[in-house]
Parts: sequence; C-alpha cells; structure tokens
Amino acid sequence: MKTKKIFYTALIIALPFVWTSCSDILDVEPNDVITKENFYKSESDFQAATGPLYNKVWFDFNDKFYYGLGDGRAANMYAPFSDYVYPFTDLTETGLTGPLVSAWGSLYNVVQQSNNVIIGISGSTLNDAIKNRYIAEARFMRGTAYWYLASLWGDVIISTDPRELVKNPIVNKNPMKDVYEFSIRDLEFAAKYLPETAGQAGRLTRYSAFGMLSRVYLSFSGVSDNPNSGTRNQAYLDLAKKAAEKVMSSGPYALMTNYEDLFMIDNNNNTESMFALQWVPNGDYGVNNTQQAYFALGSDITGDDAAWGYWTRASYNVLQEYESKDLRRKATWMGNKDHYASINKANGGYTVDHGNDFLTVKKGVVGSTKDNAKITRMNSALNTYMLRLGEVYLNYAEAALGNNASTADATAISVVNRLRTRAGLDPKTTLTYADIIHERRVELCMEGQYWYDLVRRAYYKQQEVINYVTGQNRGVITPILYDTATNTVTVDASKSTSPRAIGVIDATIFTLPYPESELVQNPLLRENPVPYEFKEEKIKDLF
Repeated sequence: MKTKKIFYTALIIALPFVWTSCSDILDVEPNDVITKENFYKSESDFQAATGPLYNKVWFDFNDKFYYGLGDGRAANMYAPFSDYVYPFTDLTETGLTGPLVSAWGSLYNVVQQSNNVIIGISGSTLNDAIKNRYIAEARFMRGTAYWYLASLWGDVIISTDPRELVKNPIVNKNPMKDVYEFSIRDLEFAAKYLPETAGQAGRLTRYSAFGMLSRVYLSFSGVSDNPNSGTRNQAYLDLAKKAAEKVMSSGPYALMTNYEDLFMIDNNNNTESMFALQWVPNGDYGVNNTQQAYFALGSDITGDDAAWGYWTRASYNVLQEYESKDLRRKATWMGNKDHYASINKANGGYTVDHGNDFLTVKKGVVGSTKDNAKITRMNSALNTYMLRLGEVYLNYAEAALGNNASTADATAISVVNRLRTRAGLDPKTTLTYADIIHERRVELCMEGQYWYDLVRRAYYKQQEVINYVTGQNRGVITPILYDTATNTVTVDASKSTSPRAIGVIDATIFTLPYPESELVQNPLLRENPVPYEFKEEKIKDLF
C-alpha cells in the first residue's frame, strides 16, 4: 500500500509534464498546475516528480510493444489475429503500425518527462547531494529509453530540453553511435549518484545502473562500420564485465529460489528485481498492467471478460528450445494438463484443458481478484521486469566469452549454473555463445528481451542473424503436439503445414520504420543524421 501511495501520488502531481511524442512535445506551459516555480522545494517533491518515471510514461510501451516486439519479432510467440503482434512476427510493420507508433511516443515521453525533472531539480536550492540522487534517477530512465530507441530505430533525436523542441520541432536526428554514447553517459551518472540501497520499495539503486550498463556496454561493443566484422570492441566487453561484477559482488540483489515465484504479485520488488515498472493495484488506466488481458487463455482465469489470449501462443521455434527438465517452460507457457495452484485458489487451483496442440502464455497471467485482491479487470498489478539479476549474470557470461569460441571463466560458469540449477537442469563445465544465447532465450522468454539479443549479435555478425531468422521458418505454420511431462514438441503428421506471408528478411529488419506522423511533423528525420555535440565531461571513476 505504501508503494501504491508513493507512485500514484507522484503520478497526479507530475501528469502535467507528460507529452505524447518527440515532435509534438508541448503545446503550452501549464499555468494552473504545479510548475517548477512552486515545486522542487523538498526531497518529497523530488520523489513525487520522479514517481511517474516508474509507470505512466512507460504505459504505451508496456501495453503491447514490450512483448509484441521483444518476443513476437524474435519468434518466441505468435498471435495470428492480433495486429499488435503479427506485424512484428511477420516482419511487415510500417510507420502506421499502432504499437510501434505508441512505443515511439512512450519512449519519448520517458525522455521528456526525465528532462523536465532534471531541469526542475537542477534549479532547486536544495544541496547537490540530494539533487544529484534524483537527477540520477531521471537520467537512468532517460538513458534506458535511449538504449531502446538506439536498438530499435538506430539514428534518433537526442533531446535534453523540451522547451527547445517547442520553439523548433524540426530538428536533425543523431547517429546511433552518439545515441549509445548518450545513453552510456546517463547511466554512468546514475551509477555514480544513485544510492547504495533503495530508499523505497521499487526505487533504483546504483547497482540498477551498473546492471543496465552491463547491457548497454555489451550492446555497444559490437557497433562498428562493418556489421559483419565478426568481433566486438574488447574495451566495451571489459566494461560490461566490470559493470556486471559490481552488481554481483557489491549489490543487494539475490536470486529467488523458485523461478515461478518471480511472477507472483506478492513478490513484486523481490530480491532479484533491479528495475521494474511499478503498476498501481486497482489503479486507473495508464498506471495499470494490461498484459494479463492479452495473455489469459479464458475468463475462467481472469473471472471477467478481459481474457483474449487463446490465440496468443508459443511458437514452434521457441518450444524446440526447452530442455526436457526445464522448469521455466511451465512458468512461461501453459500446456495441456499443467496445474497452477495460484490461479483459481478457491477450487484447488487451475488445470489447463485445451488439448496438446498449442501452448498459451503463463508468464504475466496471475488469476482473478478472488485469487488476489490487487487484481482488477485489465490490471494484473504485476510489476514489469525491465532488468533483473538473472540477466546481469548472463551479461557477465557473454562479456567473459567475448570474441572467443568458448570460455571456462569460473565466475561465468558459476552464475549461469545458478540459473540452470534453479531451472532443474544439469550444470555446464564450459560455455559457448550457443549455450549463453540458449539460456538468455529461455530465462528471459516473454520478458521482452530476445529480439534485442538478436540485434546485438547483428551489430557484428549480421549475416549470421539473417540466416538464423530465415531458419525460423516464419512463413510456415507447423501443426504441433506437445508433451508437457517431458517438454517435448513434435510435428503433428496428421495435419498439413500452411503458408503465411512474411516480409523480406535482410539487413533492413534490424531497424524499425519511423512513425509516419513523425516524418510528417519533422521531415528532417528522412535526412542523414548530424553528430551530437557532447558538452559534459565523461565520468571516469566508476571502476
């Protein structure tokens, strides 16, 4: 309840500062609401101003794009009748695709809300130590948003002051390398000035920033002028490893014992959660987590009509990935005869009964308000993971592998085996890229990550990833049979395959089209990018 009050109050206070896109930033300055002249007077004001950065500004990103892009485009899932999934799965999205347009707007809402908070706090008369802590919070959010923008669109507009865009919304975009550098600088500032421990449940720590840096350094290590260079920049691989080491050796985080428990409402802000979107239980639209409505198999799970997940299913390709004893499959996908004690508790739990020819989504599906009073229609009340310790372990392992064919790095093997042991699997003695990407895919499946793993690989082994995506056979619908007892998928020979039209698979799949509305408002998005002028000194004392 305390967390709900913090973030909901913050939302009410800061709503006037939320915008809808990069170009259409702000029509008028608010003159009848809280502004920087009568706000930012105390630390509680800072907490209120940063609160919406954990929910409202991310809403349109979380609603459909988080998984539609992160998992749908990576062919972890398919939903042939959902126009917020199949354009990404089929590689046919355009600048008019709804979730793409919404995600662009949401990410720039994060950027501009963060900018407004940074400007407001910077002008406060409070001491620098307090100001830097909350500026760091806003810069973490802005840096994270720019990592997404760089990963998805490549060249985008870097903005630090929305007032400048109000004066002139027609501005040049900046090159992807500069966007990455901007993201890194924001996150390095956050790693220096965020607190050692969270002052309130769900708030960031400096180790949240180190964890995010391990991701961004890892991504940037492959960026060069040659997308088929085959190697990554060793300096950034070393930085990724160091950032992950900071989290693992000094951070307050620890793995949950039971993987399935990660996705229970009462375990929001658990020991493994490093950055999660904080949705308000019983909250209004905009601060609610809608995902269960799109995932739930039927109303017998949700207890209401918001259960549209019958055709949102695991792909044949991802089901082939699971090892026979992997406990993560049942926590991620619902198969025939799977039993879930936390759903329909009053009747002894919920047993799936839909035949063995498909699996629907479990991760994010938590039941009805009878199972937990925090659940309401179209609001699961479940936090959305944006970064958790399991990913940092895998970031470390991939950085340790670096440009080698395999690694026997003791720490890398140890942390990967912690994940495998929790999943009920045998340990590894060495690690290859194939081992690590396998673990990433199943550990983080339906957490909006796998497409970004493929993009990261495509920065330096582009043709390999093109071949991989081609080999997923997205244009063929394969009838399957699934044995939940052994996690075994086979082709149903009694049924025929059928074709599905997909887009061209080539280098263009690694950047999304700009929203058509943005191109109309700002025609300079069609032009070549212009280098960004960095005026701030880089932080050099993090490691």
